[in-house]
Amino acid sequence: MPKQLLFIPGPVTVAEPVLAATAQPLIDHRGPEFKALLGRIAAGMKPLFGTTRAEVLVLGSSGTGGLEAAIANLFGDGDRLLACPIGVFGDRLIAIARNLGCRVDVLETVWGNALDPTALRARLDAATGDDRYTGVLLTHNETSTGTQNDMAAIAAALRGHDAYTVVDSVSGLGATEFLMDEWGFDVVVTASQKVIAAPPGLAMVAVAPRVWERIDANEGPRYYFDLKKAREFAALGQTPWTPPVSIAFALDAALEDFGRVGARATWERHARYARAIRAGVTALGLRVYSREGAHSVTVVAIEVPEGLDGDAIRKTLREQRGIVIGGGQGPLKGKLLRIGTMGDLSQTDVLGALGALESALLEAGHSLKLGSGVQAARRVFLEAEQPAAV
Repeated sequence: MPKQLLFIPGPVTVAEPVLAATAQPLIDHRGPEFKALLGRIAAGMKPLFGTTRAEVLVLGSSGTGGLEAAIANLFGDGDRLLACPIGVFGDRLIAIARNLGCRVDVLETVWGNALDPTALRARLDAATGDDRYTGVLLTHNETSTGTQNDMAAIAAALRGHDAYTVVDSVSGLGATEFLMDEWGFDVVVTASQKVIAAPPGLAMVAVAPRVWERIDANEGPRYYFDLKKAREFAALGQTPWTPPVSIAFALDAALEDFGRVGARATWERHARYARAIRAGVTALGLRVYSREGAHSVTVVAIEVPEGLDGDAIRKTLREQRGIVIGGGQGPLKGKLLRIGTMGDLSQTDVLGALGALESALLEAGHSLKLGSGVQAARRVFLEAEQPAAV
């Protein structure tokens, strides 16, 4: 198969050394080598979560599995939750919770916008007595709409309320600063195949100390996703069930690379790539779907112009140029193109993808000035290279 550059919201293009790590000989997942490996992963994840107090548990699953584990272990039949979706994946949290028998109220946000902390505070303040919420379901970064929430502002809105919080940071953690301890979030979930840029197969769940009493008291059903059992085995340097050992090798290598590059440089790279892509597509006469102040740094969602076939454009990019971008999901299917910034991508890759998009748009009949998108993105990169004024 010809090599493809993945600009989708995950899985992402993985660096060769990280891919090579998966080829290591397998080891005993109950032995000392795996214990050391699991310990390195948990320790390496803590700075990304912004925690010294939470326990980081590693599950053999996708990010969705980690989210189901979080909700199933905290909540159950009859619990009243407030869900705050800003896209398709926020709606998935609602579906998981309702499937577990929870009563879920929804604080609606117009897609393309971030959650309004003032609206969240008002909703929580209005729920008193027996109507108080047991939990709040939140999304850090929403890939379906290319939007990102201000988690510090949301944390401030939650202050003073004792509802347990579950945060989906599957596509956000590592791309921007996250301060789990300082902000007071209870359970935060991410996965291996996003910002950390390893292959898919592992979910990482950070659990704050106060949550364990709640988990102990929750008698709801769970087996594979039992966080108490995961905690017990983590203390032994193991996982309850057979883990994807080769993916753990890759995650270990990816975290080592993340540490070498540094968090701040990684944050700046994702933000720079997202700015460049937004500038490029805007110069091509396309409209970014997310609103100002709500832009994701890991995914740029772009509205498909009237009269164009977004799926046909994506097919052209994939088959003729080896560039893979995402399409719209749910009610946005056929209405969006989505370009990710995560993974082993260079500035040259970003410029090449925008150039390929220009050609595909021209072939599809979209009117544009050839080269305008690439030039707009290049200006963003050049400006970022200029030394700061003293």
